[in-house]
Amino acid sequence: MRLALEAATPADVPMLLTLIGELADFERLAHEVVVTEASLRESLFGPRPYAETLLARVDGEVAGFALYFHNYSTFLGRAGLYLEDLYVRPAFRGQGVGRALLLHLAAVASSRGCGRMEWSVLNWNRRAVGFYESLGARPVNDWTVYRLDRAALDALQSPPATD
Repeated sequence: MRLALEAATPADVPMLLTLIGELADFERLAHEVVVTEASLRESLFGPRPYAETLLARVDGEVAGFALYFHNYSTFLGRAGLYLEDLYVRPAFRGQGVGRALLLHLAAVASSRGCGRMEWSVLNWNRRAVGFYESLGARPVNDWTVYRLDRAALDALQSPPATD
């Protein structure tokens, strides 16, 4: 088995879209996917890239990907690396692909002077939880993730109704 990790390029956008769809199916969230090839290309490779993407190939075949970006900790006074998605296709699981992706990103975070690396995992995904914990990652149980979706963001921009 020959495993290669490489930064995604604009030519990889259709494959990234396929991988995102597979991930969404696995996470039972396909109904939430609205990304298009054009929006993905713009957000990853446009004038202001918002994230970076790493592809894993085994013997030339795409085996998985990781998408990440920088966040910032005011307490540390340093950037952090946030792993948005790590996905390994079913045929390649258990072969070290996920470990290689995560170790590569840890090296990126370290080389960039990041104070930490974080990500979220679905509680029911026990295989992923076990994998992350085997690498030394620990859950942050004192925090709850909150989210404003697009509709909530838009609602906050509208003037409040008055009587």
